[in-house]
Amino acid sequence: MTFSRLDLQEGLRTFSVLQLLPFSVSLGIVSILILPCLLFTKYWFLTVLTYAWFIYDWNTHGQGGRHSAWLRHWTIWKYFQSYFPIKLVKTHDLSPKHNYIIGNHPHGMLSHGAFINFSTEATGFSQIFPSITPFLATLKWIFWIPLLREYVMSLGFSPVSESSLRYKLTHNGLGNAVVIVVGGASEVPFCQPGATTVYLKNHKGFVRLALQTGAFLVPSYSFGENDAYALKTFSEGTWIRFFQKYYQKIIKSFSGLNICLFYGRGLTRGSWGFLPFNRPITTVVGEPLPVPKTNKPNKETVDKYHALYINALRKLFDQYKVECGLSETQELTVI
Repeated sequence: MTFSRLDLQEGLRTFSVLQLLPFSVSLGIVSILILPCLLFTKYWFLTVLTYAWFIYDWNTHGQGGRHSAWLRHWTIWKYFQSYFPIKLVKTHDLSPKHNYIIGNHPHGMLSHGAFINFSTEATGFSQIFPSITPFLATLKWIFWIPLLREYVMSLGFSPVSESSLRYKLTHNGLGNAVVIVVGGASEVPFCQPGATTVYLKNHKGFVRLALQTGAFLVPSYSFGENDAYALKTFSEGTWIRFFQKYYQKIIKSFSGLNICLFYGRGLTRGSWGFLPFNRPITTVVGEPLPVPKTNKPNKETVDKYHALYINALRKLFDQYKVECGLSETQELTVI
């Protein structure tokens, strides 16, 4: 009986991770393909009501957003969290008297640590950071798809656009934390197991936004994020390598996605597949860096606080790297 219970728990953990992308894609398919087809059936009113609400509610995702405590507390997220497991570590309090821009690193393949820690309550964000409302920034085109939009917005996702993030930091009261996975798609090619490279030197927009809004900058690092998957590399001269090198830039500029081949574990131990490896992910949230509000920050000011942010990130990394399974000699590489 004990073995059966353990087997069931493992199955639920696997399912919780396995369902994430198919469920999201299914919502997109229903919105794009099935809803328009319903117009020619007796269920036409479902399409009309859905798109009427979509048009009426259009500004919500770009403004205050909409959190659903019920959705964020789904039991399935606890199984998802325990699959790795994923952990959230607080080093300093975040006062609800301020707004924050939390930079998260590294991007990893699918940013599992950022998703579970900031878009669900599986690790207890609201208990760890009381009175703070997190908004995890993601690709803005996702919010153009009606049903998928409702799902991700209820989890606290926000379009990663300047206007949307600015609104949440200036027109939504205090106690808001916008979470930006700063490296974005550009960082994906560096997401090899054991890698500690972050794409940050030329990403300064989040610092400029912090200066313009007066939001405190907060570095965070998800140790183990890059260990969830392994990249498949190809030698020069192969057609796949040619595609990766010359065509992914076109797709990336259109969708914000980077093209690469990766693999994880299969449904059975020892096999390859698209499930992430069961390796711990620990997201450590660092000390808030106060930023003076400046309507039109000049380059020198942006560069100054960008450098301070990088130093704070390095300090956070060095302080927790051994505790999170890295060697004492491991260094954070910023490119």
